[in-house]
Amino acid sequence: MGAPAPAREGRPVRIVAPWVRTRLRTAPGGAAAMAVLVVLTAYLAAAFPRSVDAYETNGLRHDIRTAVAAESVLEVSMRAPGPRVPQADREEALRGAWVARAQGKITGSLPAPVRADEGGSAYGVRTSQPVEGTDAWLPAPDNLPPMLTLAAQAGLDRHSTLREGRLPRAEGAVTERTGEVEAAVTAATAKSLGIKVGSVVHVPGVDRDELGVRITGIVVPRNPTNSYWAVEPTLGSPALVTKPSRDLPPPRYWRASLLLAPDAAPALLGTTGEPQVYWRIAPDAGALTARDAPGLASRVASLENGPELTRLRAPTVVGPSAVVATGLDEIVAAHRSMRSAIAPVVTVAALGIGAVAAVVLVMAGSLLAVRRQAELALLRSRGGSLRAIGGRLLAETAVIAVPATAVGLLLAVLTVPEARLLPAVAAAGCAGLLACAALPVRAVVRHRRPRPHGGREDLVRARPSRRRTIAELTLLALAIGAVLALRRRGTGGSGGSGAVDDVDYLVSSAPILVGLIAALVLVRLYPLPLRFAGRPAGRLRGAVGFLSLARAGRAASSGALPLLALLIALTTAAFGGSVLAGIDGARERAAVLATGADARISVVGSSPVLPDGLAAAVRGSAGVGEVTAIRVEYGVPLPSDAKGFRTALGVTMIGVEPKAYARLARQTGLGEFPADALRSVGGGGVRDGGSDAGRVLPAIASPAVAERLGDQPRDIQSAAGDFKVRVAEIRANTPGAPGSDYLLVNAADLTQRAPTTLLVTGGKLDGDALRRAVAGFGTGPGNGLTVKLWSDERKAFVNTPMQEGAERIYAAAIAAGAGYALLALLLSLSQTAPERLTLLARLRTMGLTRRQGRQLLGLEVLPQALLAAVGGAFVGWATIVLLAPGVDLVRLALTATSDVTLDGAPLQADPWSLVLPAVGVLALASAVSVVQAWWAGRQGSINELRAGDSR
Repeated sequence: MGAPAPAREGRPVRIVAPWVRTRLRTAPGGAAAMAVLVVLTAYLAAAFPRSVDAYETNGLRHDIRTAVAAESVLEVSMRAPGPRVPQADREEALRGAWVARAQGKITGSLPAPVRADEGGSAYGVRTSQPVEGTDAWLPAPDNLPPMLTLAAQAGLDRHSTLREGRLPRAEGAVTERTGEVEAAVTAATAKSLGIKVGSVVHVPGVDRDELGVRITGIVVPRNPTNSYWAVEPTLGSPALVTKPSRDLPPPRYWRASLLLAPDAAPALLGTTGEPQVYWRIAPDAGALTARDAPGLASRVASLENGPELTRLRAPTVVGPSAVVATGLDEIVAAHRSMRSAIAPVVTVAALGIGAVAAVVLVMAGSLLAVRRQAELALLRSRGGSLRAIGGRLLAETAVIAVPATAVGLLLAVLTVPEARLLPAVAAAGCAGLLACAALPVRAVVRHRRPRPHGGREDLVRARPSRRRTIAELTLLALAIGAVLALRRRGTGGSGGSGAVDDVDYLVSSAPILVGLIAALVLVRLYPLPLRFAGRPAGRLRGAVGFLSLARAGRAASSGALPLLALLIALTTAAFGGSVLAGIDGARERAAVLATGADARISVVGSSPVLPDGLAAAVRGSAGVGEVTAIRVEYGVPLPSDAKGFRTALGVTMIGVEPKAYARLARQTGLGEFPADALRSVGGGGVRDGGSDAGRVLPAIASPAVAERLGDQPRDIQSAAGDFKVRVAEIRANTPGAPGSDYLLVNAADLTQRAPTTLLVTGGKLDGDALRRAVAGFGTGPGNGLTVKLWSDERKAFVNTPMQEGAERIYAAAIAAGAGYALLALLLSLSQTAPERLTLLARLRTMGLTRRQGRQLLGLEVLPQALLAAVGGAFVGWATIVLLAPGVDLVRLALTATSDVTLDGAPLQADPWSLVLPAVGVLALASAVSVVQAWWAGRQGSINELRAGDSR
């Protein structure tokens, strides 16, 4: 053999192949698996802050768009100039041109982030006080004339469709003394008031004759829900209004609006309506984000009473008498309050899944380090420095993790639009950095000093060093201290101000803290039962039991990581499942409070008495179980207290049959009481042919009513009779009047006991059949029957975008927790898989059957799986108990505008959410062991019994 050829000048000889490329080529499967794990983790890390941003932004926009128009608009108004101002100037300030110029100045001076929605804004002049329609031909129910609002609102042609006639015009220069102007009415107003094209409506004048308003057209609103019409509902449709009176029933009259041309507004100065100039600025919610909420609240407050209002009052804009009124600040405050209630609960899921993902990434790096232990030990023995080895491993993992992190971030940006990029980049970057550092750090720490070959690292024989013991005790003390502080503080956050950072991360990290405590304690206690069980198992005839316990005891002493991952994953799943179950339970409870039973049938009208035969017809309807008839009377006045004051609105008095009503209260869970508490006093409420006002009826009352009545008999005057009551029981709620103050008595002791309401229960109630049964009884004039179903009320509690986003995050957290728990278990079992397969091959040469092999592998993983399952269920329960006093799910279940008020919806442990994940861990561990046994049987024993193999 000749000498090697000399290298060409200027070119160094390549002695070794490139490290990274060689490693990737030799293990493409492991590299691909690692890349998939990093993509998934980076995607979840980046998607969480973007999802929170997205649902908070959508929630703010939804709250503004769905709010009552009168509350969401910014209304700038001023009264018409007074009589001391020259008449020409007064009239000029009301003409359409001046009002339109002021509109442009107002919208142009709005401070960011307040922006105007031109399509929903309106401006003009209106009578701030309704004026009387004096014509005899106008309808006057109960002999009360209609009260009219005269509105010269611009933009009628853009917001309505002409059905008949033409739009109003201002002929010539309209002044305060003009005798007749033109107007239009909507089709609903024309139908209700009997107005036709050409009709003339007269209204009173001030120091002048009546003003005539000639109707020139009938229009139909193009979008009645647009704030142009919705701020003042009578612009689009008239309403029958009840006049406050002691008469029963109270008298009613019509309220309606006449739509004048903008340049006809000066004529309103001559009426009794006290004209007002207004600019209603509808906010543009489409450009708002959740980050704008604090600034929006600040700017709105400044517009209402601050520097921005001073700018509007400048003579060049509106004038010194300008006033700004809006409910937008309350809408934003409600949004921020809901965000403050939801954010800590959502952060629990985020931190829990983040911790599990971090542990799984570290486990993946540890698995690679263990698999390459011999290779790295050889490099170390050949003079390789820790820096060189760590640097090469970092480059090897970075080639995989960095592109995978970028892919995960890109997927998050594409799937979750309209959110900030920087938090997503930071979260994905942290995931990528951890993935890059896991393998090199683990390898460097493990090979700091030479290690003897073949040493045992089992949990039973392991004797942790003092340094590790001190570190574990320190972590344990910190975790316990944090949990104790958390228990004292609850989930109050940093003040509940609704600020962006108003999240108490100590509270939200409760699953991690409790899981860390449990993992440290369980890993220390785990060897004890194995030692106790190993001795009697050794005396058994079969070898499988003893071998499985011995193998479980020889598990790696680093088993705290997979146990911690499983505990946190199971805890997060249990917490998330309990939150979702609690939300559903709170909505079901709210639906019960809205109806009082599975269905509620009541009569409305001038004669509120149920028709004869209705109860029997309802009992025969499909799915009806029981029908309870009650008498409900609203507004019953309470007697004066010691200071002589009376309750203005009164309370709801309910007359019931005690036994049937007590069963209903027990079924619904609304104020259960013993039927004997409403024992009848006899006499049917009548003595000497009249009402017996001296009898004393036992009553059940709400806390406020009971406090008002005291413990002495008190007089009650009602349409059902006059009598005295003494409070026998106090209950917060009752099916007849849930959520309100009430007084419950025995109907047999009332003079007038005819029922007004039916409360229906039934497990399989058919709502359509029930409505058909009721339909034939509500045809009388003024005596309509209403049917309210529990199922309909339950469906009405729909999610707002913020609630839906929070629930979606929790559902994703449960799914991600299950996935990472699966990965943690697989990584834990994969770390010892080669050794386990070798043992199985050796035992088969000694006569172990396939069936015994499957039993051995299954029983070997059972102790660790059982430890993780039981520990996970316990930690999940402990976390829920820990957080429950400070977690109220009302804001997650109901909206701020809900008609139903819940006293609270505390977090409670959901048994299924605790048990199912734990059972899943046991089933998964068993399935993995069965697959490994099957795979070992297919491979045979030759490859596993090679000479010189150290396994």
